[in-house]
Amino acid sequence: MADSKCIMVDVTKWSLFSMIGPQELSKIQKALVFGSSANEAIYITKDDEVYAFGLNCNYCLGTGNRQSTIVPKKLHFLSGKKVVSLSYGSGPHILLATEDGELFSWGHNGYSQLGNRTTKQAVAPFLVTAYMLKQKVTEVACGSHHSMALTESGEVYAWGYNNCGQVGSGSTANQPTPRRVSSCLQNKVAVRIVCGQTSSLAAVDNGELYGWGYNGNGQLGLGNNENQLTPCRLAALQGLCVKQIVSGYAHSMALTSDGLVYAWGCNTFGQLGTGNKSNHLSPVEVVTKKERVVEIAACHSTHMSAAKNQSGQVYMWGQCWGQSVVLPHLTHFTCTDDVFACFATPSVMWRLLSLAPEYEDLLTVAQCLKKEFDNPETADVKFCIDGKYIYVHKTVLKMRCEHFRSMFQSHWNEDMKEVIEIDQFSYPVYRSFLDFLYTDDVELPPEDAFGLLDLATSYCEKHLKKRCQQIIKRGITIENAFSLLSAAVCYDATDLEEFCFRFCVKHLAEVTQTDAFWQVDGNLLKSFIRRASTSIGLLRCCHHPQCRQNKATSL
Repeated sequence: MADSKCIMVDVTKWSLFSMIGPQELSKIQKALVFGSSANEAIYITKDDEVYAFGLNCNYCLGTGNRQSTIVPKKLHFLSGKKVVSLSYGSGPHILLATEDGELFSWGHNGYSQLGNRTTKQAVAPFLVTAYMLKQKVTEVACGSHHSMALTESGEVYAWGYNNCGQVGSGSTANQPTPRRVSSCLQNKVAVRIVCGQTSSLAAVDNGELYGWGYNGNGQLGLGNNENQLTPCRLAALQGLCVKQIVSGYAHSMALTSDGLVYAWGCNTFGQLGTGNKSNHLSPVEVVTKKERVVEIAACHSTHMSAAKNQSGQVYMWGQCWGQSVVLPHLTHFTCTDDVFACFATPSVMWRLLSLAPEYEDLLTVAQCLKKEFDNPETADVKFCIDGKYIYVHKTVLKMRCEHFRSMFQSHWNEDMKEVIEIDQFSYPVYRSFLDFLYTDDVELPPEDAFGLLDLATSYCEKHLKKRCQQIIKRGITIENAFSLLSAAVCYDATDLEEFCFRFCVKHLAEVTQTDAFWQVDGNLLKSFIRRASTSIGLLRCCHHPQCRQNKATSL
């Protein structure tokens, strides 16, 4: 499981986090959801404190006891230490590496996957690096019941369950302590490691990829289905530079420096994205609209795959909500992490998820625009409304709005100004309008949406007019209904006036008890009463027996 390089993900998409209040949620910097039912979590706060909560199967929360907890518990043994890598196995067992290169393990230990020489449950977390001759660990990975660590010098260590050779020791004997994986990796500098359920992969600095362990479904990509007790190079990827590797339950994927995706192994649910369910013993290219891919995703707990291209589009395929998706399917997500939150079974995280925008180069065009709105450092023009400034970019406004395409021409005075005064609209309304041009989002209460509706009408923004009307209609309540009716009359919005009027008549008894009803202009009140009485009279007439009889006779 790789460290996260994602941008701003809503952690509450994982239901487990619904138990945490907003104040505590705002402190979270990184998180990992794991477990057979996605019912356990570890998270790291912005001040680098580590907390855990959930079921606590096999001491996997690291709290020193076996008690489950819905209240996050601080892991005091990690106080003052910065977490750089975190991974989980199916037991579950946990591996955690700190910035200082220390490696801790805890949880299930039936096969010595904690690296502490025993198969006994460890009540407290164990310092694994005590057995690694002071090697500094930079990355960790867990299979179902085996473990791997990558050191600062590029060496790979493995230990735990070894029935298929997943530890890479040359035998099938379980490995009770960390052992360096040598053989073909002897003089290689590894840069990435990943585990399937019972298989292992490592990428080295020259772009080559090596695999070992279980290969019954071809998940090692060697062209056969024979288990490998020591690392073997994937000859099918020769000449390609592998930049990222991931493993699912029994399939694997690689991303090359050219932005191409290759997949191999088990394909029972279409997780290879080939359009069928046939296993592949060698890597096959996965096509996602011929656009360069910048990230791939999978984890050993699921049969799902995901990818993100350079435009920020996210695709998913494989077992999604129990269904088989055999070709990459375009989603509405902006992060591969969201795919696993919403569609994976179980809905675990495929990596340690970062909630901070640490990697600005991964921002999509839409995210960049949103980030640059009202940024005085990059803006080339500013609007002044009610004495307040809004910083924007002429090019963006010209691309998004016909009004500004006309305004910013050489024969307009505004084109030469650095500050443009606006006095016909309020600051909240105009700011919301400019924000809309950058984000396509409108965030205004229904009462203020009328002002934006007036602006949209003046600037001939038809799409924005529809959005404003939707906001007003969705936001109508007993308390604000008469205020909205008054605003609709004021702005001569006939359709909205009729909508608000009908709502007020339908809830007449409640509406007439609100402050808004008695605070409006007397003429509007009289007009409403007159019109409402007529409407109610017609309604009663339509339901009168004689009226129904007359209608029947006329028919």
